[in-house]
Amino acid sequence: MFTDISHILHFSAEIKKRMKRENQSSTSKFLLLGLPIQPEQQGVFFALFLGMYLTTVLGNLLIILLIRLDARLHTPMYFFLSHLAFTDVSFSSVTIPKMLMNMHTQQQSILYVECISQMYFFILFGCLDNFLLAVMAYDRYVAICQPLHYTTVMREGLCMFLLAGSWLLSCVIALSQTILLVQLSFCEDNIIPHFFCDLAALLKLSCSDTSVNELVIFTAGTAVVILPLSGILVSYGLIGVSILRVPSMKGICKALSTCGSHLSVVSLFYGIIMALYFSTSSGKSKDKDMIASLMYTMVTPMLNPFIYSLRNRDMKLALGFLFRRNNFLIQ
Repeated sequence: MFTDISHILHFSAEIKKRMKRENQSSTSKFLLLGLPIQPEQQGVFFALFLGMYLTTVLGNLLIILLIRLDARLHTPMYFFLSHLAFTDVSFSSVTIPKMLMNMHTQQQSILYVECISQMYFFILFGCLDNFLLAVMAYDRYVAICQPLHYTTVMREGLCMFLLAGSWLLSCVIALSQTILLVQLSFCEDNIIPHFFCDLAALLKLSCSDTSVNELVIFTAGTAVVILPLSGILVSYGLIGVSILRVPSMKGICKALSTCGSHLSVVSLFYGIIMALYFSTSSGKSKDKDMIASLMYTMVTPMLNPFIYSLRNRDMKLALGFLFRRNNFLIQ
């Protein structure tokens, strides 16, 4: 009798396991909870976010256009800036249009394939942003500390190598995270408490062991954030030492005009990353985590064109030349 009962219990346990595996494997979509906005305020915030997204796209595309049209901007610094602008547009476009569509239609679902693709491109362009900022800091170091050798050091071949290396590293990191994620099984609970498919949120929904994923995230996070940030700090440290060796107002003004825009973008970019990290690690509410992520994905790419156009003399001259040229053609 006891043997029969044990067989029945074992059989029922096997059925439960099989049903659980079927439920896990049948996960075809997730539900994005979105931002914590009251229903009566959805229209106002939709208009606000749409305006910010359009400003991001138009501002960064304008930078790319100016660099393309003005021969004076065909230098390594603006070569990397044009790719940074393209990365910012792509980075925002990975998450914001889907968020706006969900707000407009009140449909919060996202297909499994779309979710994985969104996560891949979010990691790809996020990593690329970090590497490009580090490359631009090295470019500014060579321009200020080795001005006589700038054209020979920052030759076209090296610029293409640095750009290709940034893309390759970003693709490898994003692909490794994606491959590890698709190996996991997901539970019946498919609700993501975010406005996009965040990797950390997806791991919390998994029924599988995520220790390998977490180890790779920690290793990749160190490589993507700490190493570029260290390179930026070293570059600006050497620039500071170079200025202090020959202290003059002319040298200081030249350094500020050359590095001011990039330094502002770096401060904004890593400042928001640190705020996002501390808001997550300190156990604060998910709402604050989403707000920090929104700043990271929307506000920073939107402000970058204003920083470079308002603080950069060459960009202002190119913008004025473009407007004068259009007025002349209209007349």
